[in-house]
Amino acid sequence: MDWRAKMSAISQKILSDIFIPPIVPDRTKSVRLQFEFDDEANLSVNEFWDFCSQNDKLQMELTNENEITVTFPRGFAFGEKSMEILMQFGTWEKTYRTGKVFNHLIGYALPNGLIFSPTFSWIKKERFENLREEQKEKLVHLCPDFALELCPESDSIKILQAKMEEYIENGARLGWLIDPKNKQVHVFRANGEIEILDNPQTVSGEDVLENFELDLTEIG
Repeated sequence: MDWRAKMSAISQKILSDIFIPPIVPDRTKSVRLQFEFDDEANLSVNEFWDFCSQNDKLQMELTNENEITVTFPRGFAFGEKSMEILMQFGTWEKTYRTGKVFNHLIGYALPNGLIFSPTFSWIKKERFENLREEQKEKLVHLCPDFALELCPESDSIKILQAKMEEYIENGARLGWLIDPKNKQVHVFRANGEIEILDNPQTVSGEDVLENFELDLTEIG
């Protein structure tokens, strides 16, 4: 049995249209799946992509422990904040056209082997245009220039802080971790500097997202 057939068989046992088991504790924020293979090799990028393709109703990422994390749907408040951020990014993108903004549906295969899908990301125009068409069809094999993670009130911010550090270590030039619950924005910069803004009204895109300021008063 080749690995595609193996992954398909595993998928049928573990996942269907919804995650199995269908009942989990209310406070569940994610589930981790660990695959063990006969050859002791880690899950490859292609294997991960095929697994996600067969279970496209779920949002998944690959951690540095070689575990697949399955994230459950977010609530109305998270969706409302996400939509406001997307509209602000969309207006800026159409005005300046310096790159491409993406939401969480884009998966990045980072240089160190992790596979993440930030809440929002941005790739500089020249880098995006250098991608071949076939590279745009699956996981993007690069780190975005900018990554934003919006922290749901139920999530542990420590997990997202670790993710932001991975983005920077893999080549991101700027990152924002927005924590609405504590009214903070954690700004991660390419030089390793981390700045925490308390109850800011706006946050600047600096020299990465030029001419962009996110209005946080509309996000809450």
